[in-house]
Amino acid sequence: MIELRHLRTLVALKESGSLAGAAKKRFVTQSALSHQIKELETRINSAIFVRKSKPLSFTQEGSRLLNLAEDILPKVIETEFDLKKGLEEGDNKLGVGIECHSCFRWLMPVMEQFRQEYPQADLDLSSRHLFDSLNALELGELDVVLTSDPVPGQSIAYQHLFDFEVRLVVASNHPLANEEFVTPKQLENQPILSYPVALERLDIYRHFMEPAGIQAGAVIKCDLTMMLLQRIACKDGIAALPNWSISESHGLNLVSIKLGPDGLKRPLFGAYRRSGSNARLAQHWLEMVAKEGIEKQKLK
Repeated sequence: MIELRHLRTLVALKESGSLAGAAKKRFVTQSALSHQIKELETRINSAIFVRKSKPLSFTQEGSRLLNLAEDILPKVIETEFDLKKGLEEGDNKLGVGIECHSCFRWLMPVMEQFRQEYPQADLDLSSRHLFDSLNALELGELDVVLTSDPVPGQSIAYQHLFDFEVRLVVASNHPLANEEFVTPKQLENQPILSYPVALERLDIYRHFMEPAGIQAGAVIKCDLTMMLLQRIACKDGIAALPNWSISESHGLNLVSIKLGPDGLKRPLFGAYRRSGSNARLAQHWLEMVAKEGIEKQKLK
C-alpha cells in the first residue's frame, strides 16, 4: 500500500533534485531514504526515477505518483490544521463521570497521558453523580460518562470501549475458595460486600443471582476498594469485582473465581453528547481509555 511517507519522499525528491537533499528534507539518512524508495518500487513493480540522471528525472510511473502526492498532501495538511484548530477552539473542559468505583486507579496513567497530549484541556474525573451520571450528561453537568448500562437516546452517543470479566472474590480460606466456578445457588443468602450502590445495581445480583431466582444475603457497603478487599480477607462477606481490581489486593489472602462456567462478562461504554462542543475532545479521551483497558485485559 502506498503511504503518506512515500508521497512526502517523492515531493522531497522533486524539490531537492537528489537523494541526499531529499534525505535532509525528510530528516532521515540517505540509506534509510533509499530503502524506502526501493520498498515503494517493489510495491508498484516499477522504478520511480531514472538512476544517475542529472537533474533527477522521474519515470512515467514516478510522475504519476508525484502528481498524486501534490494533489493529496495539501489536502492532508489542510485537514490536519482544521482538526487541530477545531480542537483548540472547542470547549476544552472535559468532565468525566464514572459509574465504576474501581476504575479510578487504572485510569490515572490515561489521565496523565491525556494531559501531556492535550495540555490545554481541563480534565475532571469524578464519581459524584454516581448512577445518575447519564442524566447529568444529558443536562450538561458532565461531558463523558463511563458506564456498562447504556440508555438509548438521540442526544447521547455510546462508544464501546472493551469487555471485562466480573469475578467473585473471596478469602483464600473461604468454603468456595477452591471452586473453579460458582453457581448462583452457591451464593444464596451470602453476605455481599459492595461499594455504596443499591443491590439492584450490582452486577452479581442483576446478571447472575436474580435471573436464577436466588436471594442475596445482607449487603455491607464500603467506600474504598482497599477497605472492601480487607473485609473480604476477614471473611465478612463475598464480593464481585472487575478483574482489574484483584491487582489491588496488596498481599491479602484472596482468590477470584468465575461466576458460572463461562464467567460473567460485562461491556464498558463511553457516552458523550453528540452535539457537545467538546465531542471531539471526548472521543480522543475515550480512545485512550479503550487502549489502556484492552491492554489490561491482555494481562489477565
